[in-house]
Amino acid sequence: METFELIPGSTPLLVSMPHNGTVIPKAIARRMTQHAQTVPDTDWHMDRLYDFVTRLGAGVLIPHYSRYVVDLNRPPDDKPLYPGASNTELCPLTCFDDSPVYFPGEAPDKLEVKDRVERYWRPYHRQLKDELDRLRRIHGVAVLFEAHSIRSDVPRFFDSRLPDFSLGTADGATCDLQLQKLLRGVLQSAKGYTFVVNGRFKGGYNTRNYGAPHNGIQAVQLEQAQSTYMDEHYPFGYDEARAKRVKPCLVQLLETVLAWTAECSLAKTPG
Repeated sequence: METFELIPGSTPLLVSMPHNGTVIPKAIARRMTQHAQTVPDTDWHMDRLYDFVTRLGAGVLIPHYSRYVVDLNRPPDDKPLYPGASNTELCPLTCFDDSPVYFPGEAPDKLEVKDRVERYWRPYHRQLKDELDRLRRIHGVAVLFEAHSIRSDVPRFFDSRLPDFSLGTADGATCDLQLQKLLRGVLQSAKGYTFVVNGRFKGGYNTRNYGAPHNGIQAVQLEQAQSTYMDEHYPFGYDEARAKRVKPCLVQLLETVLAWTAECSLAKTPG
């Protein structure tokens, strides 16, 4: 089984969904608790929620395997993204509710973690880098849009209910400030939803590692509360009515990115 699927686009925009996967190899799953085998910390239904992406001409990169196998949005050296706060590992040992992922004595050792990085993490990131480089060569600019979601109430990571939308740009380091301003405006105009920019979630490894505005690659992360489009409790069902209400905002965000890239291209055209 391939570790991911890439659907190339015809525009400078690539949407990455690194936590959408749910597959766990049997050799790993049999060492995991029953609760962990339900992969509760998945960014559920991202591919379904963003099913309009290809119609906009954007590319999509989606992994098949669960973040419990290896987290594609963590650095390969497992350095914490948020020093001083609660962080999850490259190969998570606990679920978001602090319950164990593995039975006692069954957690992966350093050699196994290294093997998982080589088997699952590196192929995804090679493809991600190659595709961003390809888009930049063709269009002069590339934009990575990291699509994420999380339960709206996770005491381990934040004290109160999470805003519906959390836009992260590493405090403006990973994308042009004008683009950040435009995306903020979209969120601000979305009636009935709350938002924050560079709050608790400032962008994970992918946003921070690939975002290089000075080098023609923009990167933003959108962390979305799952209460806006699904049932946050097992079995984590998709809510068509809620999803229908929130999708126009997501469409507008990506259309705003594409309009911005078009202006960039025009600005670089001689004459």
